[in-house]
Amino acid sequence: MSITALYAALCALIVLVLALRVSLYRNAQRIGIGDGGDPRLQRRIRAHANAVEHLPLALLLLLLLELGQAQPWLLHLLGAALVAARVLHAVGLSASGGKSWPRFIGALATYAIELALALLLLWQYGARLA
Repeated sequence: MSITALYAALCALIVLVLALRVSLYRNAQRIGIGDGGDPRLQRRIRAHANAVEHLPLALLLLLLLELGQAQPWLLHLLGAALVAARVLHAVGLSASGGKSWPRFIGALATYAIELALALLLLWQYGARLA
């Protein structure tokens, strides 16, 4: 079983939990389409959408790095950091539409992980050319 599969499964659970929170809240508030002007629903929708926006790219980069024979410890470090970052971001955004430390740290960590993955892939590619 691949290392990326573990983190893809964990990230899928994050996305499913966030989607379920939107659906349950919609049902409870009887809001079928859109956000109905409800700030709590707006935050839940954005927490889910933000995860869906970032996770596919990050997981693809992680998989490509794994296929390029990256060290397992590095893949686990980046995968675990990605999961933690996305949980922090979701918690922070769900709690407040304004600034929050979990949201800030989660977003910053996500960007840093995506950048690290991209740079490592470029390094891996360059090393194979040499």
